[in-house]
Amino acid sequence: MGWIQLQLSTTPDQATDLETLLEAHNSLAITLVDAADQPVFEPVRGETPLWDSIILTALFPVELDPEKLIKELRLSYLPNKLPPIELKIIEDEDWERKWMDNFKPLCFGEKLWICPSWTKAPNPDAVNIMLDPGLAFGTGTHPTTALCLNWLDQQELDGKELIDYGCGSGILGIAALLLGAKKVIAVDNDPQALIASRSNCEKNQIELAKFPFFLPKEFVEKIKLSLIKPADILLANILAGPLIELAAYFSALVKPNGEILLSGILEAQAESVIKAYETWFRLETITSQDDWVRIVGRRIT
Repeated sequence: MGWIQLQLSTTPDQATDLETLLEAHNSLAITLVDAADQPVFEPVRGETPLWDSIILTALFPVELDPEKLIKELRLSYLPNKLPPIELKIIEDEDWERKWMDNFKPLCFGEKLWICPSWTKAPNPDAVNIMLDPGLAFGTGTHPTTALCLNWLDQQELDGKELIDYGCGSGILGIAALLLGAKKVIAVDNDPQALIASRSNCEKNQIELAKFPFFLPKEFVEKIKLSLIKPADILLANILAGPLIELAAYFSALVKPNGEILLSGILEAQAESVIKAYETWFRLETITSQDDWVRIVGRRIT
């Protein structure tokens, strides 16, 4: 089995109408990507992020006659003119197996390895995290995660308590625990992330009592009940916009002289994030990787 793939180059003002058209003709899946490498990672509050130029890709059952399908789409779109369509027949593949084959063990710093759970650790004596990313972000392959892992590898974490805000797959919290942290409190607004984190804890034989997971609302309730105290270190690998909005909130979650690690920030956004945190933290020189940066600071007592 395979699929018919149709690709159209379009603009934001046409995209919604074209999506509706393709859905009406029983498209199995529709994706929109930036056609001009113009990153828009997060919207301004109340707005929808849009690129100047969009590539719209739609998949249809391979049993259809592709030429007839394209003809019907053109007729249905009248009186407007349908953009040029690129047709491709996609052969079926074992996509899960292909993804697994491409996810290899990775080393961060001197002693920390991230290993797919279906492989053997290259260095059994290292600190090895056996990881399944599942449906949540965080395998170590993205620069934002790599920057955080490299920093954690260089820290003395024995006996420290951390908050991992935006835990994703749990990769940072698990790394901290295996590197000696006493406890990590994980927070994420995606329930699937908490499921993935729990699963990855079990794979790494981490006691769940050392890595409790909360949705943001539950986390706030625990704080109100004084069940969660300020941490020695707060990790937040999310996006620049939320980082800026949450600066005062995050500062209250860090002990005096404690540390904060911020990631998910483009180089062009770094100055805005620094300004948001410099009231509460002495910030170090930023570290960058592939246009992304890591900002680390120590809480002013």
